[in-house]
Amino acid sequence: MNTLYNSDFYGWTKTQAQLLREEKWETLDKLNLIEEIETLGRQERRELTNLLALLLGHLLKWQYQPEKRSNSWLATIREQRTQINRILADSPSLKSYLEEAFSLGYQDGINLAVKETNLPYETFPENCHYAITQILEPEFLPES
Repeated sequence: MNTLYNSDFYGWTKTQAQLLREEKWETLDKLNLIEEIETLGRQERRELTNLLALLLGHLLKWQYQPEKRSNSWLATIREQRTQINRILADSPSLKSYLEEAFSLGYQDGINLAVKETNLPYETFPENCHYAITQILEPEFLPES
């Protein structure tokens, strides 16, 4: 089974799903199955952090470059909020990770804002001045 895992991951997943359906517990590739399930959880956490980073980066751009505000930025802000709310609805237990993801996302959001605005790092507060609940509200847009 381990060779299939290493040589044809998709085939391995199909085989494991079938073995689970048939309740053939003794035949399952348990070690790799455990590893893959844990990886899925980590991917959900990373996805939440990345979505928050994009949202926070665009909120910073919106606040610190008001003369360059665009519908594109607004669309990105709305899209990230939608995706964050979907991921939290699909995986409610991620709410316990939200504070940490918010903090990590803010640091990545600053990097995005610096890269896309060419403003210096010092322009942006070291700690986020937005509340988590605030940034997820559909109407919230920071003022300059």
